[in-house]
Amino acid sequence: MPGVLSSPTPFLFFTGKGGVGKTSCAAATAVALADAGRRVLIVSTDPASNLAEVFGMPDPGTSGAVPVPGVPGLDVVNIDPSAAAAAYRERVVGPYRSLLPADAVASIEEELSGSCTVEVAAFNEFVTLLTDHEIADTYDHVVFDTAPTGHTLRLLGLPGAWTGFLETNTAGVTCVGPVSALGHAQEAYADSLDALRDGDRTTVVLVARAESSSLAEAGRASAELADLGMTAQHVVINGVLVDPAADDAVAVARRDRETAALGSAPALLSQATTMDTVPLFARAPIGVDALRAALSGEPAPSADEGVEPPELDTLGDLVAELAAREPCIVMTMGKGGVGKTTIAAALALALADRGLPVTLTTTDPAAHVDDVLPDPPANLEVTRIDPVAETAAWTEHVLATAGAGMGASARDLLTEDLRSPCTEEVAVFQAFARTVADAADRFVVIDTAPTGHTLLLLQSSQSFARQASARVGRADDAVTSLFASLADVERTRIVLVALPEATPVHEAAALQTDLARAGLRPWAWVANASLAATDTTDPVLSALAANETRWLEEITAASRRRAAVVPWFHDVPTGVEALRRLATS
Repeated sequence: MPGVLSSPTPFLFFTGKGGVGKTSCAAATAVALADAGRRVLIVSTDPASNLAEVFGMPDPGTSGAVPVPGVPGLDVVNIDPSAAAAAYRERVVGPYRSLLPADAVASIEEELSGSCTVEVAAFNEFVTLLTDHEIADTYDHVVFDTAPTGHTLRLLGLPGAWTGFLETNTAGVTCVGPVSALGHAQEAYADSLDALRDGDRTTVVLVARAESSSLAEAGRASAELADLGMTAQHVVINGVLVDPAADDAVAVARRDRETAALGSAPALLSQATTMDTVPLFARAPIGVDALRAALSGEPAPSADEGVEPPELDTLGDLVAELAAREPCIVMTMGKGGVGKTTIAAALALALADRGLPVTLTTTDPAAHVDDVLPDPPANLEVTRIDPVAETAAWTEHVLATAGAGMGASARDLLTEDLRSPCTEEVAVFQAFARTVADAADRFVVIDTAPTGHTLLLLQSSQSFARQASARVGRADDAVTSLFASLADVERTRIVLVALPEATPVHEAAALQTDLARAGLRPWAWVANASLAATDTTDPVLSALAANETRWLEEITAASRRRAAVVPWFHDVPTGVEALRRLATS
């Protein structure tokens, strides 16, 4: 990554969607800087990343910086965002435990269990590293694996909220709890935001794959961070297949797909100051020697050959089991970029092909379900829930009611709070509920479903009506009835979708744990885009296929029924015929 290393700033933030390789890129950069004689600290707050595994060292724990063996001058520290969020919650909730009823305390705790709280708790740790003079005196560079999001920076950077409002309103509540919990840190937040916006001190490294969805996400992140003043940006396109075997159809098709994606990459990425391309290796660079080899472009060692992947079902097997039962709700869930929309469309079409009445609904803001399934059969109804429109409608309602009597600074804070992921989750869930209520006696396939946090957020208070009114301005009978449906294992089938790779599997497992908090257990897992399910003979892709065995075994162990596998397809599966191949391959 010569672009990053040519003139490295003191702070380097690596960010990107799960599974794009940002931990490996951050680790390789840290090793290169240390090898050049710099003193380097690498920090991770990503619960799905494993810096210890990447460096081939024992787990450093979370008690402080630990030297990386074999790399003089490089220390590593892990920040557990869940532990940081738990400590933050206790600081907020602790004073109320003896003052409020237990159900009220539980409601506050659930309000603070979402992604916003984790973001700010992690950012508090960033603040220490960005503003600590001892850190600055000890290290030339601090490399962060996973950067704060644009929402976090907006929340903490509202000057109107911090000047005046906090001094006179100690009882206000944001998506991360009472404003009194934030007020004491406003000066440190301001100093750290100044550091992040200083291009001589901070560089944001956006890591992406040569895939349309990954590049689009990087483009959105680039624009959002630039709007916040973080304009010193570098892009790394990771895992590009170089010199595919000419006689291997899978390899040639992958190369063609990557070329097309890069050719239509978002213009927003052009604002990056530099860009690097990292080749696809036969296995992830694990260990210091492999990281050094990756930087030089040398191939990493091949995977062990001859390891057979576990026997898995096909998507068609899932469809057959669904079709044999009464109509139900089918939710495809998983992290971004794993193919939820495609799997949802394939399931819906296969059920419709059996003559069953089906509704397919999605919250995809780009509405690309119309591209995936442009000509559905008559018994397959396709609808789209626009999260932007739903959230905007609720935001307008809340501002017109709860925000009506607020001063300007307080209203600014409320407006920013309503931009939180929690607001969109609840808004979309309400729309899902209405869709399900309107589709009685039909299979309802939902692409992108609510998280366990959303469900508990709405359920945690003693009165659902009071909680719904507080969050979105009104209660909804459709939501109340949907809770009963979700809790009924005969009525709801949750399908977790993951790629057979480390980060997507870890993130899907975390999502399964999150759902368990709300009393929900996924019905089945789907391993999507599996190279092990193809006949590739390309040396690099064959090695990657062998490496999938570990993750396919983890998926099998996590799935309540036998998991299903969908092979990597030469073309992006769009259209009726392509989706039918997914359900029969």
